[in-house]
Amino acid sequence: MSKDGTISDITIRELTPADEKAVAALLLSVYPSDMEARLVHKLRHCGALVLEQVAVAPDGAFLGHIAFSRVTNTTIGANQAVQVACLAPVSIRAGEQRKGIGSRLIESSMKRLGELQEDLVLVLGPPSYFPRFGFDADLAKKVHGPYAGAAFMAAPLTEAGSNNLPIEVTFATPFEEFD
Repeated sequence: MSKDGTISDITIRELTPADEKAVAALLLSVYPSDMEARLVHKLRHCGALVLEQVAVAPDGAFLGHIAFSRVTNTTIGANQAVQVACLAPVSIRAGEQRKGIGSRLIESSMKRLGELQEDLVLVLGPPSYFPRFGFDADLAKKVHGPYAGAAFMAAPLTEAGSNNLPIEVTFATPFEEFD
C-alpha cells in the first residue's frame, strides 16, 4: 500500500469463466441483497455483457469487479449509429474501499471499451464520484431512456459518442428487475 492509502500491487484483468463463483461471492458480500449478483449473472448468461474486469490481489483474492452491458439504441434524426455500453455494477470488497481499486477498475475498463470501439458509456451513480472519469449528466440529457436526473451520466469514448446524439436507448432485459 502506498503512502496515500491506495493499493498499487493489484492486477486488473478480464474475467474468466473460472472467476464467476468468486465474483458472485464478492457481489453478495458487498450489496445488501442478491439483486446485483443476479443482475450480473443474468447479463452474463444472456450475452448482454460487453466487458467484465476484476481486480485481484497478489494472493489471488478478488478485491473488485466491474461489468458493462450492451445498451440498444435507436438513432434520432440523421445521426449515425452509436455503440453504447452501461457500467453496472462496480463493486469493491468491504475493507478495500477508498484505496483506489474502483478508480483503477473504471480507468482500465474505459480504456478497454475504447479499444473495443464503444462510443458512449452510461452510468447511474453518485454525481460526486463519476465525473472524474469523464461522465457528464448534461451529455446524458441527450440519451432518452428509462433513467434521468443528476445520477444518470454519459461518458463519450469517441467523437460519435459526443456528436451523434440524441439517441433513444433500451437497457438489457435483466435491468427490468430494477424498475
